[in-house]
Amino acid sequence: MASQKVTAALSSIESLNHQPTKLQQYNDLLKDIVSSSSGDELAQDLVYYLDSILNEGVSIVAARPLLDSFISVLQNFDPQVKIKAGQHAVTLLQSRATSVEEQDSQIREILAEAYESQEEYTAAARALSGINIDSSQRLVSDAAKARLWIRIVRYYLEDDDTANAEGFLNRIKNLPSKLEDHDSKLYFQLSQARILDARRRFLDAAQEYFNVSLAPGVDEGDRLAALSAAIRCAVLAPAGPQRSRSLSRLYKDDRASLVDEFSILEKMFLDRLLNADEVAAFSQKLAPHQLAVTADGTTVLDKAVIEHNLVAASKLYENINVDALGVILGLQSSGEFSAGEKAEAYAARMVEQGRLRGRIDQIDGIISFDSDFAAASGTNGASLRQWDQGVQELAEDVERVAASITDQFPDFSTSQMAH
Repeated sequence: MASQKVTAALSSIESLNHQPTKLQQYNDLLKDIVSSSSGDELAQDLVYYLDSILNEGVSIVAARPLLDSFISVLQNFDPQVKIKAGQHAVTLLQSRATSVEEQDSQIREILAEAYESQEEYTAAARALSGINIDSSQRLVSDAAKARLWIRIVRYYLEDDDTANAEGFLNRIKNLPSKLEDHDSKLYFQLSQARILDARRRFLDAAQEYFNVSLAPGVDEGDRLAALSAAIRCAVLAPAGPQRSRSLSRLYKDDRASLVDEFSILEKMFLDRLLNADEVAAFSQKLAPHQLAVTADGTTVLDKAVIEHNLVAASKLYENINVDALGVILGLQSSGEFSAGEKAEAYAARMVEQGRLRGRIDQIDGIISFDSDFAAASGTNGASLRQWDQGVQELAEDVERVAASITDQFPDFSTSQMAH
């Protein structure tokens, strides 16, 4: 409830017919409200004040300077007062928005800052999205539009609202001119990565995060955070040649060893089997959407690890029984499907999609894997030739080491030959 002093003063001002006197008394009353009211009473006094200066008895020409004065004091209040008074102001201005667009825009900016300080990010985004930037009354540059939309995107992403965030990000993409401001370009990239990540387009997200980690003007801590995010997305991506290339690029980055995710990155890059403890430790670093349960009852991480271990198993075995493969993959029997049948289903899907080379004998329950060498040669006896090639390379390495020792330590070499 507004104070009696303010309601009485407003009634007195509204009864005046002399406009200059009326405007002066409104300004004097605003100063009095700011100096004498506080807390809920201050917010309510401002609401009553707004009701009075924006009623039909005050022309829009007179209301503009009064609004300017109101805006100048609104910036100095605590968030709760800003929100209550600011929200009431934009509601009242809706019917006059075309005449007071600049003032409406400024109030919405203040309102968004207040919501942000209270971590009410969706409300902040909605406040900013109400700003009219396509009006003939004022010219808004593409750069200013981009900065506004990027801020809205940031607010929506804070509340994981990727649908609305993507809508405003697409507006930026459709601007006639490209982003020139470095910070805007950087946040655009980061926002795009976060949206791709949330939509489980992990390979694309990994690339965008990696680009952010390489961008100039980013401090070292943020670079490593972006690199970590890139690694997490690459790990969660479906196994196959594309993910292998992404893992290779990340593994060969000199900074990779500095982040916590390096251990799992290294194992995946080297096609080593992952154990349950490693996967559990990695899962602690994931966001909720990265641990969401999919339609088949598994998480994104579960599926990524199973597919990776299946590829790793194909490097270790030439062929394997589906039941044994199910044990290696850590699959459990459920309902009418055994662990072996689940392993077979995973393998079949990956073979069909070209992400694994092999053949499945459903009668004998055997999966045979095609090695890269065999696939390249197109002949039988691939394992034997691989073995021969490995022995030859080892012998050549030993010979080079022996020659190097002889060159560096001739006396030692001579004495050893004598024995």
